[in-house]
Amino acid sequence: MSPEILRLLFAYDAWANRRTLDACAALTPEQFTRNLGSSFPSVRDTLAHILGGQWLWFERLHGRLPAALPKPEEFPDMAVLRARWDEVQDNLIDYVNQLSPADLERALEYRNLKGEPMRNPVWQALHQVANHGTYHRGQVTTLLRQLGAKPASTDLVVFYRQRAAAQSQ
Repeated sequence: MSPEILRLLFAYDAWANRRTLDACAALTPEQFTRNLGSSFPSVRDTLAHILGGQWLWFERLHGRLPAALPKPEEFPDMAVLRARWDEVQDNLIDYVNQLSPADLERALEYRNLKGEPMRNPVWQALHQVANHGTYHRGQVTTLLRQLGAKPASTDLVVFYRQRAAAQSQ
């Protein structure tokens, strides 16, 4: 695993998150918090979970051990959620952009939310962050469709194509 590949993965993750948040911005406040009976009840709750995962792993990567994820109620609307998301995403991108190959191999020791000791190389923890976001953005897509809203395409190939087009201009 190279730092360059992880930087590309996190550029994609940030791009996909922005597109998803932009699509969710079209929701009414009621739609944003409506219980749709999914893994997480609402769009807000699912987004809060993605954000919480990013924050949790960032904290672990810095030797801190949060006891819980942020509660969805901490994000009463899209503006509050997006402001916090931008902060966490920027911190994570800055962290990833500074990693060396040796940093990626370093053992990350932490406790999971049940208090159990865990150990993974940093690169695995970072892959988890990106994969976790992809999985739950798919759930958001389904929730948006249930609400009659238009989801954004977050396919990796779309990211690659847009990136290539921007670089050729």
